[in-house]
Amino acid sequence: MARIAFDLISPEKLLLSVEADMVTVPGTEGYMGVMAGHSPLVSTLRAGMIDVKVGSQDDRYFIRGGFAEISPAKITVLAEEAIPMTELDLAVLDQRIEDAQSDELSADNDLDRLKAAQLVDDLKLVRAAF
Repeated sequence: MARIAFDLISPEKLLLSVEADMVTVPGTEGYMGVMAGHSPLVSTLRAGMIDVKVGSQDDRYFIRGGFAEISPAKITVLAEEAIPMTELDLAVLDQRIEDAQSDELSADNDLDRLKAAQLVDDLKLVRAAF
């Protein structure tokens, strides 16, 4: 099986650079799987998990949004924040869910309320993955 080059970059550093079998990213319109030969695409990303499959190994990272640039041979994710799931603190995640719920309740307009509700849903999906 052909592999695709994958770079995960946060504002602080390059977190991961591997040749992956498949990378799943949380696109704005939903999760999408990317393999070698994928059509070129640039997408915004929402909060969620990136799943990186290399052979039998499966690494997951929480991201808080960003961008993905996809070509047939490479995918680059520029994340606003990225944390390996093995290092994610559940208490911090639970606090983020509470904060997002509070933002949803106090939103001044429908657009802000919708964004906050989407963030709550995304964070709850990450929480359920533990």
